[in-house]
Order: sequence, then structure tokens, then C-alpha cells
Amino acid sequence: MSEPFTLTPRIARILPWLVAVAFFMQALDATILNTALPSMARSLDEDPLRMQAVVISYLLTVALLIPASGWIADRFGTRRVFLFAVFLFSLGSLFCALSPSLGVLVIARVVQGLGGALMMPVGRLVILRVYPRTELVRVLSFVTIPGLVGPLAGPTLGGWLVEYASWHWIFLINIPVGLLGMAFAMRLMPDLRGAGQARFDVPGFLLFGGSMLLITIALEGLGELHMPHVRVVLLLIGGLVLLAAYWLRALRIEAPLFPPSLFRTRTFAVGVLGNLFARLGSGALPFLTPLLLQVGLGFSPAKAGMSMIPLAGMAMAIKPLAKAILDFFGYRRLLVGNTLLLGALIASFGLIDQDTPHVWLLIHLGLLGAVNSLQFTAMNTLTLIDLRDDNASAGNSLLSVVMQLSIGLGVACAAALLGGFQADIEINAGDVLGAFHATYLSVGVMSMLAAAIFFQLSGEDGRTSQAPRRLEPDDGH
Repeated sequence: MSEPFTLTPRIARILPWLVAVAFFMQALDATILNTALPSMARSLDEDPLRMQAVVISYLLTVALLIPASGWIADRFGTRRVFLFAVFLFSLGSLFCALSPSLGVLVIARVVQGLGGALMMPVGRLVILRVYPRTELVRVLSFVTIPGLVGPLAGPTLGGWLVEYASWHWIFLINIPVGLLGMAFAMRLMPDLRGAGQARFDVPGFLLFGGSMLLITIALEGLGELHMPHVRVVLLLIGGLVLLAAYWLRALRIEAPLFPPSLFRTRTFAVGVLGNLFARLGSGALPFLTPLLLQVGLGFSPAKAGMSMIPLAGMAMAIKPLAKAILDFFGYRRLLVGNTLLLGALIASFGLIDQDTPHVWLLIHLGLLGAVNSLQFTAMNTLTLIDLRDDNASAGNSLLSVVMQLSIGLGVACAAALLGGFQADIEINAGDVLGAFHATYLSVGVMSMLAAAIFFQLSGEDGRTSQAPRRLEPDDGH
């Protein structure tokens, strides 16, 4: 059994910071490599086209392990698993920096992926179980900010480190942060476990994990790997078949990996499906926006990176207001309206060209950052807020799976649309911007369609309230 845990005022203040830092490490690492791959290829004497294995090995490891994260946390305790996850991530980062060859680097990325797959779900599970539901919006709005900033800062930071230091520092910067995180986790992270110790659903894990692997490869193949479409279709069909087999099995056994009964909670069902489709636009932004600024508008890497600051800044600025906004509008009205606004802001990038004043571009990016941040907070909180303690870990893990898939789906859709529009438009020196405009318009409209999912909520959904936990005094301030 886990030891009794008291949420003291000191821990209540510091714990979200610990989880937020872990989120940032994981989110940053998923994107920081992209701009450094050519430099890494030269250093390792490899073909740059083979370097995508460094990215894919990490993504596939995360996709495979995330489904098991809830059971692992319940079985071994959140403190032990979180510490082990940060340790693995930091150790993998060190191995990456010391790698003498591509093969060793790929293995090191797998080690990193093992840690990354556990850090995010276990951190959010602790928040869900420790804080009362009345505090969930406030705390999640804080810890989800790094998930927004990391992917957007990654390409810029990666390019800067490669230009002024070396690609090794992309991984070395994780080590002091990881060591500091472990030190704080040993003192602050609660050791929570599930009430029942159900046997691990090995066949279900193999079916679901295999499905996630195939679907992830297919999405990456459609997007950044540029696989032949026939291969992508075969992988996608294979993944969907395994997913259907898992679902049929889950309906007939007592303790599946993800119980179908989770979807009887309407807020969870709407939140998970809304997350998957509303994130199409958000997942595409880290891929599309740096390309638009540098390729479409001709910005230098430094100017493009500086132009992204309002997006991250406004994402953080809206954080303290998220709870008040949600309390005023309610989940249904806010998510329907905010989803439409988010899609419209993405689509309106189709109006930006070389004649657009830079100040207006910065304002546009700032508005997008605020709306995107509010969307993430509302969707994630809605998904988790009505879960019972006995199914919290399974529901949280499934949300993590959906978030991971939605990132790949957003990038895949954006890359496929951009490539398709470039092929359709007769490209010359000025027409490449037209392909970006058409892509942003399409992605924005697809994102807006997710409002139909959130429209299925009732006006009272998500307004779950429970008595706040009593904060015990401690020796801290």
C-alpha cells in the first residue's frame, strides 16, 4: 500500500512546477531535433535521409509504452515510476550526447522514449488524484503551458544550439534539469497507487500497442517520412484492424487495459474525441508556422524564432484567467466558441503575405497563443474532471495516447496538404505562399468541425464540484 499523503500548502504550490518541468522536457525533446538533424548527420558521417530514425525511434517507443503507463503507476506507485521516468529520460539524454554512431543514438533515443512515455501521464495522474476537482482547471492550466511552448520553442532552440554550440547540447541541457527534477520529486512527489491490483492485460496491451505503432508509423510516413501512399494505407488499415480487435476483446473481459465503460462518462467521451480532432490545427502549427515564416515569408531563422515569442507569451498570460473564463461560460459554450475561433485564427493565416505588417503578424500569433492555450486547458480538464478514482489512471493514460496520436495526425495532415497543394499549384518564385495559404485554410476549417463534438455537451457538463481538500500546515512558507 502507498503511504498516506497530505497535501500541505508548500507541496500544493511546488508540485505543479515539478510536473510542468517534466512536461516541458518531454514536449521540447519531441521537436528540438528537427533543425539539428543535418548537423548530426555530418558529425556522425551519415546520410541525412537516414537520420529520421532518431525521431521515429523516440515516437514509436512513446506510442508503445503510454498505454501501459496507468497500470505501471498503479502497480509500482507514482513516486517510484516518476523518479524512474525522469532518470531514464536523463540517462537516455546523456547516452544520446555521447553516441558515436547512428545505431547507438537510436538505442539511446529508445531509452529516452521509455522515460518520456511515463513522465507526462504519471505527472498528470498525480495532479488528478491529489488536487480537488475545484482546483483542476487552475492546476492543469499551469502544467499544460509547457506542452504548448515546447514544440514551438524546439526548432528555434535546436537551431540556435547547433549554430553557436554543437548538436550534443540538445541532449546535455536535459541532464541538469532532470537531476534537479529527481531531487524535488523525492521530497514532493506523492506515492499513490491504485486501490485494486488487477492483472496486467498482456494480450490487450499487445493489440493496442501494436495498433498505436502501426498508426504512428503511418502518420509519420504520410507526413515527414514521405512514404509511398500504398505503404501508408496498408499500415493504417493494419493499425485499425488491431484496434478493432482490441475493442472487441475489451468488451468481453473483466479488466481490460482501457475499460469501454470509460465512455459512459459523457464528459470523458466528448473530451477524448474532441481532443483528437480539435488538435489537428494545434498539432500542425509547430510544423507549418516555422516553414511559413522562413520559406513563405523569407524570414531568417533568428527573426522567425523571435516572431514566435508572442504566441508562447500569450499562452502563459491567459493561464491565470482560465478558471474564471470557464466558470463564467461553462465547458459547452466555451469549447464550441473557442474551437470555432481557434479554427478561424488558423485559417486566417491564409491572408498573411509579404505585405502584412510585422506588428499585425505578432498580434495574430499572440491571439492564437491565448486561444490555443485556453483550448488545451478546457479540453484536458473536461476529459478528466468526472472520472472516478478507480478509473482515473486508465482514463488519463488513454488521454495521453490520444494527445500523442493527435500530434502525429496534425503534422501528417499539414504535410500531406502542403505537398498536395504545391503539386497542384504551378510553382514559381511567388506561388509557394499560395500552397501555405490553402493549407492553413484547410487545417483551420477541419479544426472548426470539432465544435460539433463539443456541441454534444449539456450546459452543466464539467461543472463537477467536490469539497476542497484541507491543506495541512507545514514548516515551509
